[in-house]
Amino acid sequence: MATGWAGDGAVQDQIDATIKDAIQRARSQLPQGPGRERCEECDAVIPEARRKAMPGVRLCVPCQEAHDQEQDAFAGYNRRGSKDSQLR
Repeated sequence: MATGWAGDGAVQDQIDATIKDAIQRARSQLPQGPGRERCEECDAVIPEARRKAMPGVRLCVPCQEAHDQEQDAFAGYNRRGSKDSQLR
């Protein structure tokens, strides 16, 4: 089957690169360093169980949920473009 300019396995290479980018982005957002005993947004006490489960935690659960929802609003785009957009 003719693939034009794309080499064999180009589609799989693109999938692998997309997954690698997503993993790298997720790892970069993990908290690092010492955790906090109080939330840096609302100053609520962060329970010890949460601090043990998430080393480097900086936000309480409600503030973390609000932060995650903000991040979800900007996620989900495909910077490489869809196949349909490339064919136009």
